[in-house]
Amino acid sequence: MREDITTIPITDVFEPRDGCPLCRMRDMLEERSTVYITGAAMMEPDVRIKTNEAGFCRRHFGMMVSCGTRLSNALILQSHLDKIRTELIPKDVKGKPDKKKLAAVKKLTQTCFCCDQVNWGMEHMFQTIFSSYSNDPDFRTLYNSQQFICLEHFSDLMTAAMNRGISSKMLPQFYSDTSKLCGGYLEELYGDVSHFCTMFDYRSKGQSWGNSKDAIERSIEFLTSEHIDPPADVKGGSKGTQQ
Repeated sequence: MREDITTIPITDVFEPRDGCPLCRMRDMLEERSTVYITGAAMMEPDVRIKTNEAGFCRRHFGMMVSCGTRLSNALILQSHLDKIRTELIPKDVKGKPDKKKLAAVKKLTQTCFCCDQVNWGMEHMFQTIFSSYSNDPDFRTLYNSQQFICLEHFSDLMTAAMNRGISSKMLPQFYSDTSKLCGGYLEELYGDVSHFCTMFDYRSKGQSWGNSKDAIERSIEFLTSEHIDPPADVKGGSKGTQQ
């Protein structure tokens, strides 16, 4: 699995220049992880042990059901449920609640095998970004030509960079360039959302909506790193926008 993740070339992530490149990277890793776990890997004993221990979050369960067969998902669930019922929540209990088992149940609701795989892949991609940014002028140009970096990945990137991810010499420039990608788009969003709001003032009747019609959806994507589709009338480029 790890060898598969690291084969994703950094240019595949940054070349499209459409949206946040780190969101694109995460989406690629999530797809690979869910396809992997519902494929041949589900029969590998060492992988099954890990999935039984970590489980899956709601998001990745949904992706697994969408990409895997019904049987593959059922087999994964069978062993996962069996571990829970035999080790953590038996049908018949006596005496006081077992604090260790309850703590283990709580932990299980907060862990996910796919999330762990994606986080591992993202950490390694960050290191590739830092190395490429520091040593390859062409990549710096490609990095700075991105449409934007979302709020979540701005935070993740800068946290990793400050934790010795990039040299102290390159850190100020990286911070400046990354802030422009995030802060510049933030200013654009603010302007579009503000214009959207003014269009509901009677004094704006007949004026152009400009780029504001999908400002709500784009702002949510920036703030949450999750893409959502705008309403059909906005997609179709209609002149009006629903309240």
